[in-house]
Amino acid sequence: MIVNLYPLKEFKLPVIAECINPEVFKGKSIEEIGRLEVWEGNKQRRLNELFKLEAEEAESSPEAPVITIHGDVSRVRRIGAGMKNGEIVVKGDAGMHLGEEMRDGKITVYGNVLGWAGSMMRGGTIEVHGNAGDYLGAPYRGSTEGMKGGKIIVHGNVGREAGAHMKKGIIKIYGCAGQFVGFRMKGGTIYVQKDCEARVGACMVDGTIIVGGCVESVLPSFTIEGLRKRVKIEEGEVVEAPFYLFTGDLTENGRGRLFVAKGPNPHLSHYEKFL
Repeated sequence: MIVNLYPLKEFKLPVIAECINPEVFKGKSIEEIGRLEVWEGNKQRRLNELFKLEAEEAESSPEAPVITIHGDVSRVRRIGAGMKNGEIVVKGDAGMHLGEEMRDGKITVYGNVLGWAGSMMRGGTIEVHGNAGDYLGAPYRGSTEGMKGGKIIVHGNVGREAGAHMKKGIIKIYGCAGQFVGFRMKGGTIYVQKDCEARVGACMVDGTIIVGGCVESVLPSFTIEGLRKRVKIEEGEVVEAPFYLFTGDLTENGRGRLFVAKGPNPHLSHYEKFL
């Protein structure tokens, strides 16, 4: 079954709707789905008070419903939170905490997403065809439980602290990234195809960060290890270009690997005298 959701109005207040989840919709009629509870500001609502719901039969019969949201839901938070299977497609912008603690399944957004997308996720795939906000894949403030698995793909730019406290999984960013990419990273892979702001890999202990564009600087607590002719992002994706390889963060006795493309970063050429 495919369940289509159409916003009935332009949302002015935050809407908390973790019930928009294939696992929650599974086995329910469209009427039962419409009676699921959400919060709009400090008022409790039913899902069908905020969305028009339509059901249609899928060509195949997936285990869980496919949910398609048509329109701007940038004020709707926690879509797909804790998701274990199935698929969500958002044809518009999506709100904060998309796919938080996701375990499996796929979320695709044909628009932008706000902060904490994929926060603390453990599996599954999130693909964003626009931009993503701050704290992509990162935990809440004060928590050290970062991303533990899965894959996040962003075709646009991302904000600050992408992949903070990351332990496993992969984040691929095909635009630019803000400060503190991979902050306190412990494992996994982050790839930024274009430019990256300062403090990349600050306090990282392990894992791999790859920057294909310009970086403002490399932290002095990283040491250069060599030059590489190519870098593997994941199985089937390799960047054929020379990269500097740095290791650190030495302030944390870290052994993380930071690859920085040589071509866009002539200001880093002075490191070559240490090779």
